[in-house]
Amino acid sequence: MTRSPVTMRAAEIGDVPSLRELWSDILRRGGPDEQLADVADVLTRTDGRDDRFVAIAEVDGVVAGAVYLEATTLTPLNREPAVLAVSPHVFPQFRRRGVGSALMEAACRFAEQHGITHVSTAASAESRDANRFMARLSFAPQAMLRAATTSSVRARLPQTRQVTRAGTSRRKVDRVLAARRVRRERILG
Repeated sequence: MTRSPVTMRAAEIGDVPSLRELWSDILRRGGPDEQLADVADVLTRTDGRDDRFVAIAEVDGVVAGAVYLEATTLTPLNREPAVLAVSPHVFPQFRRRGVGSALMEAACRFAEQHGITHVSTAASAESRDANRFMARLSFAPQAMLRAATTSSVRARLPQTRQVTRAGTSRRKVDRVLAARRVRRERILG
């Protein structure tokens, strides 16, 4: 079986429906119209920018995959320049045809054009194939990115350790806590 060549190009506004379908699992929840608007906004924000780019991989003229590229730093604290390759996704029917490699080649080319020596990316923790693919390309784990709703984190925080708000004096909080302790001791004692 011969492989069709993978061609790369810059994303265009006409690619919005394909990109929405491709990235549907990582876009914010909402209706299709909201997701289409989000993808269109991403493309608008890359237009005319040298530090951002959305690369499209095509096979026989059909969108097979895409990756968002941004010249940034490894982290906000580690100022080492890096290219962030966000969501290198390939449609299932085009997997194992070199599309993922072409997307990561585009990331390397983008990094080299900017004189950047590091490329970083992320793969879903549940995606065994994606993580194995990245490991084969020499991407080493650097951190575990975790996410939760604010309300669920707040519910799990110890109530006594919550930070006091500005304008509340520490001395006042100490007095309230001391009074509660005394009351508890009287009840128990």
